[in-house]
Amino acid sequence: MTGDAAEIYDRVGPVLQTGTVANAIVAAIKDLNQDVLVVDRGAYVRVLVPQRCVVTRSAIEKHLGRPFRFPGELETVMSAFKGTLKLNQDDAAWQFGRTRSST
Repeated sequence: MTGDAAEIYDRVGPVLQTGTVANAIVAAIKDLNQDVLVVDRGAYVRVLVPQRCVVTRSAIEKHLGRPFRFPGELETVMSAFKGTLKLNQDDAAWQFGRTRSST
């Protein structure tokens, strides 16, 4: 791989429909992760973080200024994502590669 492709290969994160909720999610991701790349495509934004991207309900609520139904509201604005996604009532994490099952 060369150039830009090599730089974003191991990055993961959501693709969000633009708007107020997406802006709050992007701001929360920037608070909680390092080296966040946001690619604005007009109707949507692609958020990419090296290896692992996390966002919490409380961080989104801080930027949104109201309660945020998690993960339901996230799912309504997230049209796609890159990586392996794990969701619960308090946070979401996108990870590069496969995760091992605990058995």
